[in-house]
Amino acid sequence: MTKNKKYQKTSPQTQVDALKVAKATQRPGQTKEQTKLIALGVEKAITLYKKQQKEKSRELNRKLQKASKPATSLHEDAPLESESNIIYKQSVAAWVLLFVSWVGFVIYLYL
Repeated sequence: MTKNKKYQKTSPQTQVDALKVAKATQRPGQTKEQTKLIALGVEKAITLYKKQQKEKSRELNRKLQKASKPATSLHEDAPLESESNIIYKQSVAAWVLLFVSWVGFVIYLYL
């Protein structure tokens, strides 16, 4: 990549695409020079769009790499967590409420 962005050339494919778009939108009575100027504008727009997409993909890659780093460190720590005993204590109130609701439902059906 060159240091000065002014001298970076666009790809031949981009130039061909820009010329196709310029010719497709050509008005009656429009000169070849005007069409070439339009093609240059379209070419710059295509180049700018491609640059923006590359920047977005680089940002996305950076974010994915940052997100994957903590995930890998968590996987390394996982054996330490599995060795410790984890005790879950369930609330008795939840079971009582479930039982009362079923009893109420059965009473409602028979009355």
